[in-house]
Amino acid sequence: MDFLVTGGAGFIGSHLVQRLVARGDRVRVLDNFSTGKRENLAALEDRVEIVNGDIGDLEVCRRSCEGVRIVFHQAARPSVPKSIEDPVTSHRANADGTFNILQAAHENGVQRLIYAASSSAYGDSEKLPKIESMIANPLSPYAVQKLAGEHYCRVFTSCYGLKTLALRYFNVFGSRQDPKSQYAAAIPAFVTSILKDEPPTIYGDGEQTRDFTYIDNAIEANLLAAEAADVRGETVNIACGERITVNEIISRINAILGKNVKPNHVNPRPGDIKHSWADIGLANSLIGYRPVVYFDDGLRRTIEWYSKATETS
Repeated sequence: MDFLVTGGAGFIGSHLVQRLVARGDRVRVLDNFSTGKRENLAALEDRVEIVNGDIGDLEVCRRSCEGVRIVFHQAARPSVPKSIEDPVTSHRANADGTFNILQAAHENGVQRLIYAASSSAYGDSEKLPKIESMIANPLSPYAVQKLAGEHYCRVFTSCYGLKTLALRYFNVFGSRQDPKSQYAAAIPAFVTSILKDEPPTIYGDGEQTRDFTYIDNAIEANLLAAEAADVRGETVNIACGERITVNEIISRINAILGKNVKPNHVNPRPGDIKHSWADIGLANSLIGYRPVVYFDDGLRRTIEWYSKATETS
């Protein structure tokens, strides 16, 4: 088996599986379908091996890693608010689950593990852009859990020789994100609300900035990381290296759709950060990463996908 993708039925994971299968690779997916959706893999089910299991179970992880060359560890319980409301469940998935998959990869002689880390590790430091050498300052259980995974990756490299690389994603967006969840990611929630002429909800004044990263960039980073000459437990930022305010995103969505739907501002959420913007120089030098789709093009592609999904639903 060439690759194991944990969380392979999720948003990022399913896009990654799709790219790997299109290349002709042999792919196994491990997912418990708590947030991932079977329909994300519907067109690929006869071409991938699917393990319905939980990364919180070490034995499941061990079986899933058997005969695998490279692991893409995408599985997680995403969402800062969820981790604040229920830190125990989030810890089991994000911290214990990551340890389990690392241990299973080590035991099975896996060559390399690529870890989906999170820019939430930086917290609300005023220094911009965010660079990997900065001291981490996580503000939520989710951020702590994802940061712990980075440290575990580094330790499994130094102690056991398992090659690892942590990709700190910055606000990845694109098709297949769930816009209906209470914890929906910002852009799909904004797009689907404006498509229905309903006011999108903005937490805070909308002047917070994010380095929104179209899904194709995250997939490109994973593929580059899998083939890079040498990785030794490093952490690199994966983003576009540009930032935009939430208010400006609403304006651009309205402009693309020819609408003028005003947002509804509510109180900021605990654990949310004010500004996020990535320095992507290390990712470029280490694995040759550079954005393949910038924000405006990615936003247009995303709006087109949700527009079609709305028409057929």
